[in-house]
Amino acid sequence: MEKKPFDYNSFIGMILLGAIMLWYFQTNKPEIEPEKTSTEQIIDSTKNNVVENKVIENTAIIQNDSIQNVALTNKFGAFAYSAVNGKEGSTTIENNLVKLTVDNKGGQISVAEIKNYQTYDSLPLYMIKDNNASFNINFGTTDNRILNTTDLFFEPNLTKNGKNQILSMKLKVSETQFLEYRYEIKPDEYMVDFTIRSQGLNNVFNSSNPINLDWTLNGYRHEKSIYTENTMYSYYYFKSDDEVDYLNAGNTEVVNDLDWVAYKQHFFTSNLLTDTPFNNATVTSTDLVNDEKLDTVFTKKYELKTPLALTAGELNYNMKWFYGPSDYNLLSSDQYKGTDLEEIADLGWGIFGFLNRTIFYPVFNLLKGLMSNYGLIIILMTIVVRILMSPLVYKSYVSSAKMKVIRPELQALNEKYPGKENAMKRQQETMAIQRKAGVSMMSGCIPALLQMPIFFALFKFFPTNISLRQEGFLWAPDLSSYDVIFNLPFDIPFYGDHVSLFPILASVAIFFYMKMNQSQQMSMQAPPQEGMPDMSKMMKYMIYLSPIMMLVFFNRYASGLSLYYFVSNLLTITIMLVIKNYVIDEDKIHAQIEENKKRPEKKKSKFRQRIDEAMKQAQEQQARQKK
Repeated sequence: MEKKPFDYNSFIGMILLGAIMLWYFQTNKPEIEPEKTSTEQIIDSTKNNVVENKVIENTAIIQNDSIQNVALTNKFGAFAYSAVNGKEGSTTIENNLVKLTVDNKGGQISVAEIKNYQTYDSLPLYMIKDNNASFNINFGTTDNRILNTTDLFFEPNLTKNGKNQILSMKLKVSETQFLEYRYEIKPDEYMVDFTIRSQGLNNVFNSSNPINLDWTLNGYRHEKSIYTENTMYSYYYFKSDDEVDYLNAGNTEVVNDLDWVAYKQHFFTSNLLTDTPFNNATVTSTDLVNDEKLDTVFTKKYELKTPLALTAGELNYNMKWFYGPSDYNLLSSDQYKGTDLEEIADLGWGIFGFLNRTIFYPVFNLLKGLMSNYGLIIILMTIVVRILMSPLVYKSYVSSAKMKVIRPELQALNEKYPGKENAMKRQQETMAIQRKAGVSMMSGCIPALLQMPIFFALFKFFPTNISLRQEGFLWAPDLSSYDVIFNLPFDIPFYGDHVSLFPILASVAIFFYMKMNQSQQMSMQAPPQEGMPDMSKMMKYMIYLSPIMMLVFFNRYASGLSLYYFVSNLLTITIMLVIKNYVIDEDKIHAQIEENKKRPEKKKSKFRQRIDEAMKQAQEQQARQKK
């Protein structure tokens, strides 16, 4: 058998094939992971837990939302829709006069700022801020729930109609069922249109339960004198049965046919007006100032509680908000014609208000159009008033001169009929002398009485005229409030804790006026008769008492008022001196009286006859009693 020779090629091939197989197995063997440290094990464990927790958390959120929805449904019923979809927030609407912020929760005004005005300490003037007000509608639902709009969220929608801004706030039951508050603010107006209406809620409202509107406000202090702001000029005004009335603090009234209410705070007011009058409405005013040193934030609390009526199962009320100044010129303009809002400007009642409306405001407005210094306006206005009143001063002086001429005759009459037993006879003869001389005691009193309405009318005019607010003159920074030249370290009852200069000047002027007027009044008085009070002594007391009363009383009042009385008394003194020295001629008056005595006595009137008969009977009765 032939031996097969060694094949080198095959041997080399086998070696190459073995090397390839060895490389293949080495490169594809499984990797052995190194042992992890404890830190790496914790990290991996945490990653796994996060994934697991996310799954659990998402599941919990879904479960919590479901639980919350169930809770809101149980609490609000059909109105859970707004509670679920509602969001915190607010919307602002404004013009160049007023700025209002409306909160989503409750749909109510949460901030009301009156622009172009500041508080006494130069801060922005807010009527509403920091939850001092609440506007709420309380109603029942057909699923036996009692709800308040202040607890629910409204959905805002701000649009424009020309220059008007319209804010719709909807409290939704669904997209087509809602309660809407609609605010519309116009340029250059304090009045804001406000509508309350519902849509599709006739099956939601429970008509057997009353629907009540509650509006409350704690009035912020705005003026320097909290005493005058709170005590004298802050009232609850309302128009009921076509008459405007006001409510003092601490009182409550139930009124019908209510057209509007006004929460007045001296120079500013918060008003709610309605086209559909409220019936069975309760108005309440509460004084919040117990101590003027401590209670310095709020003055009064105002409340309105009134039921709202459903029309075909729905609410539909057209109203208006007014946040602005209680300015007579503004409120009496054509813009507010027919509302009677000018009544809250507080010009006084009866003849006093009539004088302010027909004389003093027209004169003041005329002077205001000519100059800008309000101190000078007051002085010029005082001059105009005193000139108009000068005929009355002249009339009084003529009567005084006549009484001075016949005074010796009256003195002789007292000596002729002395004693109490001749009192009636003495009185008869006195009246006869006066009648023959053409002198009447009332002719001297009437001019003085006619000036009293002017005094009281101006007492209302100056402190309530907003044009004088924060207008300075000389040392007084605000003519609508008191001026201060010195602060006292203590408080004097009825006087205050400061010293005002204008009241001092007015008191000095009235002292000299009364001192000068005393001689005139004494000459007008008949000689004192026996058993009758001596008026001269009372007048001497009044010379000192009246200036002191003015000094104390006016120390906390408007400096513009004290300025007026100071200038007025100076002018009156001047007019009296002119009349006395250059106008009245006592010799002519005496001659006229003598001429009157020569004339035949006029036939007595029936009134005079009755008086003479009564005096004659009294004299006869006195004689019988004496016997």
